[in-house]
Amino acid sequence: MANFVIGKRTRQQNMGESFSDSTKAAWKTTRHGQATRDTFGTRLTLGFSAMAIMSVIVLLVVLGIVWEAQFQRYTRANMERVAAATANVLAQEYEAAGDVWTHDVLASVGTTVGYSTDVGVQVLNRDGLIIYLSDKVGRASSSVPALNSKDGNSVVSADIITSNNVKVGEVRIWVNGSDTFLTKNDADFRTNSYMAIGLAAVIAVLIASVIGYLISRGFAEPIRRITSTARLIRNGELSARSGLTGKDEIGQLGETFDDMANSLEKDLQLERRLTNDVAHELRTPLMAMLATVEAMQDGVLPRDDERLETLASETRRLSRLVSAMLTLSRMENGTAKMNPTKTELVGLVRGIVSSQEQLFADKELRLRFVTEVPKEEVYAEVDRDMINQAVINFMSNALRYTPEGGWVVVEVGQDRNDVWISVSDTGIGIAKEDLSRIFSRFWRSDASRERVSGGLGVGMAVTKEIVDRHHGYISVESELGKGTTFTLHLPREYRPSELSSATIDE
Repeated sequence: MANFVIGKRTRQQNMGESFSDSTKAAWKTTRHGQATRDTFGTRLTLGFSAMAIMSVIVLLVVLGIVWEAQFQRYTRANMERVAAATANVLAQEYEAAGDVWTHDVLASVGTTVGYSTDVGVQVLNRDGLIIYLSDKVGRASSSVPALNSKDGNSVVSADIITSNNVKVGEVRIWVNGSDTFLTKNDADFRTNSYMAIGLAAVIAVLIASVIGYLISRGFAEPIRRITSTARLIRNGELSARSGLTGKDEIGQLGETFDDMANSLEKDLQLERRLTNDVAHELRTPLMAMLATVEAMQDGVLPRDDERLETLASETRRLSRLVSAMLTLSRMENGTAKMNPTKTELVGLVRGIVSSQEQLFADKELRLRFVTEVPKEEVYAEVDRDMINQAVINFMSNALRYTPEGGWVVVEVGQDRNDVWISVSDTGIGIAKEDLSRIFSRFWRSDASRERVSGGLGVGMAVTKEIVDRHHGYISVESELGKGTTFTLHLPREYRPSELSSATIDE
């Protein structure tokens, strides 16, 4: 037995159809497509590079400010430690010399400061007189000029205090030729550090640019494929697909685009078929009617009641066809107005069955209505006229394809969330390969038999649109030679904000 559901949205779309690798587009890089890829990839790469450069600049500025401040504090603290150590050594030597400033005592400055060419040292006694001053090459000077070019920000000092806690002098230290405490070694270290940071920044920018280029290629290739597919579809190759899949946004975009292409291909095929079918449906009876009228005008055929009734019957059929097409068109474009009201479906369907009993009796079919609902009451918010038309369409289909002596059973039921109406028959059944097409406009498994039976070929399409407007779905069970069951599932409450769908699970 073949099963079919229409109206519930699933990932598989396009009426169970899929495309093979042979139907996918053969990727041809056109000049325009290459330009698109290059432009997008180049811009994305430049964007990554620009972000990397800006980030590096900001990092360098912040790092430079913070690092420079910390380095200045470090060099000053280092000078303060040297000054304190020098003062401590001088205090010890001063006491050892009998509390007298001698040449040997002052020479001990070199044990802590050393004879550096860029560090200046000045020693003052307790009266504030300069008793030691290094020259520009770090040696003790014979002359002791006043220290007049140094201030508190560029000179560090330490008191010379003996073990008796008596201040006997002061040590002052600075860096020659600099307002900071950076010695030549410190300055060289700072320069080398900045150069290393700059080199690391350049390498980081290059790495970011390479990564940006690789990422841009990853982004540009799927976009190029979608663009190429769109161009192929525009040029008439409706079977072209991007073939992109995945859980990320690009993969979802590719899948959505292919779904759209499938839907477009199906719609265009249906449109062409609709045009051909409508032309054929109208042309055949119109030509027959015209030939009959012309024959009657020429006197070839008599103008009797039988032929006039034939013309009237064909005219009525064409009128019904045009009316059905108008209804279907209004359903599809959403202009058909709905009037959903709380409706008791058991009574509604029982009334429909009663009104159709004579038609089934004339064809010697047994028609039965059943329900197992307690109190025989089932309520749903539906458009009464539309549901009436949908049920009649199902019953008309059963009437048309059930042989004499067969059964047609109409049932109403409910479950936790939905209500349902089913129409079962013991007719000829539907082939499994035809299930996905029975709700298409003008589709017939046997076109000539359909015309003879009086069908218009749009009833099931109208029914599908009615169910979609109610946000329900239709399930079909069928077996060739044994019969078919159509079940219409409807939500209890009408929710206009919901979007209907027409997807098949098979």
